[in-house]
Amino acid sequence: MVGIILASHGNFAAGIKQSGEMIFGAQEQLEAVTFQPDEGPEDLRAHLLEAIDKLGGTSEEILFLIDLWGGSPFNQANLLYEEHPDNFAMVTGLNLPMLIEALGQRMSSETSHDIAEHILQPAAEGVKVRPEELQTTTTAAASENNSEEDVEGKQAVNANGLIPEGTVLGDGKIEYVLARIDTRLLHGQVATSWAKSTNPNRIIVVSDSVAHDKMRKALISQAAPGGMASNVIPISKFAEIDKDPRFGTTRALLLFETPQDVLAALKAGVELKRINVGSMAHSTGKTMITNTISVDDQDVKDLYTMMDDYGVEFYVQPVPNDKPKDLRKLLDDMKK
Repeated sequence: MVGIILASHGNFAAGIKQSGEMIFGAQEQLEAVTFQPDEGPEDLRAHLLEAIDKLGGTSEEILFLIDLWGGSPFNQANLLYEEHPDNFAMVTGLNLPMLIEALGQRMSSETSHDIAEHILQPAAEGVKVRPEELQTTTTAAASENNSEEDVEGKQAVNANGLIPEGTVLGDGKIEYVLARIDTRLLHGQVATSWAKSTNPNRIIVVSDSVAHDKMRKALISQAAPGGMASNVIPISKFAEIDKDPRFGTTRALLLFETPQDVLAALKAGVELKRINVGSMAHSTGKTMITNTISVDDQDVKDLYTMMDDYGVEFYVQPVPNDKPKDLRKLLDDMKK
């Protein structure tokens, strides 16, 4: 029997597992993995590996049903999928019709790929609305927005498909709609809440380590919201494009993995005056100052350097609806 792992932010996976069993009866080979607010990527990976072991290990056929494309459960499961693409499969947008269909389909299917293929239509058909006239099978407005091209940039492209050096687009300066430190980089909170609230046309991950990691680069590309460009670049390249007038029509959402990457960018000449801190994962030797932010001595030193020497304002705000907290005050309180 194909094993199924439900994975979600918060307790959604556990709740929908219970709902599915209320309808379909008690199930074997069905595990729920929940990702809690005080946990980091390594905790989530450990939970997924534990669930895989319960289902018989990585040699078995396993289907991941996940809440959100691009979220942390997706990103960690995707890493595991990349290691076992022949017998693992993934589907996002988990809802109850999808789960029920998967439980029924695995009674006659021997592979995770076969089940994944069969559950998409029932999952989509499970989304209904009343009054019925609101039901639509197209998203014309969204498609129009996603396919909208930068006309000025297109006209500037030369015969080789490149914008000539020295070309000035817009005001010749990238607009940074959000700069954020986040250990998880591009995940659900960024791909949905922050992307919608800041309306970038490009997501840029600035990291030397990630830029040289083919697997992580590929995963970040896959996690980008539909219709939005994403790039992973080293810090030196970021310093170059920051001064390149050809990027003058770019509205960029910047993602840094660590404070050290931000400091390196500032030292390279990039001007950033306000930076959001979303997540800094806990590890040995670090102190938690909020349920999502952990720092060690080097982090504290570098953060104060950026605040005092470069005039950067840091604020802690995991999602747009949260009330921002002044990071300096949190660090000062920690030292008392």
